[in-house]
Amino acid sequence: MELKNVVPWGRSLAEYRSMFSLTDSDLKKKILGCGDGPASFNAEMTAAAGQVVSVDPVYAFSGFQIRSRIAEVYPTIMEQLARHRDDYVWDHFSGVEHAGRTRMQAMERFLEDYEAGRQQGRYVEAGLPALPFENQAFELALCSHFLFLYSAQVNLETHVASVRELCRVAREVRIYPLVSLEGTESPHLGPVVERLNAEGIAARREAVHYRFQKGATDMLVLYKA
Repeated sequence: MELKNVVPWGRSLAEYRSMFSLTDSDLKKKILGCGDGPASFNAEMTAAAGQVVSVDPVYAFSGFQIRSRIAEVYPTIMEQLARHRDDYVWDHFSGVEHAGRTRMQAMERFLEDYEAGRQQGRYVEAGLPALPFENQAFELALCSHFLFLYSAQVNLETHVASVRELCRVAREVRIYPLVSLEGTESPHLGPVVERLNAEGIAARREAVHYRFQKGATDMLVLYKA
């Protein structure tokens, strides 16, 4: 991964709770956050005595490098968000500036925790479809805004291998959203479910309360049948 290809965009614990329908009981589990990037989920959970390990290729870079990249791309992201505001539902956020401010607060919380978290093994440089963990090392794995969202960039075979790998390292897997960047259901969703079902992995689709990208109303839950 090259830093120039990274577009940092952090999400908070509150957003994770809403995106993945996380209960208080869920938050007591040993959790893997896959593709967390500069989310504050790990930092907030750790402060509340939670057990979270985050994996992302971007963790190859230092906090200084990630901070610099955030400063570089943030104005462009905000400009694009304003230009395409009609593609979003403005219930969770009051507007573009509120969304940007919330994202920046989450990324700042991440950066404050990042170097210590790397030393403690909470931020691990890794990425799908190969994770450096033992079988069933986690009770719950969460994958936010990668699988299915980037359907045009990530092919079906990589999706299948990635979901299979998540199911290997965690007893339960939740993936959100199930739509592509264009806002329509991912063409990989049906084939992934069919292939994993044939391997003894059950899948169900569940509505979530989180609303931002239009059409992104559901998550996929997977577990060994």
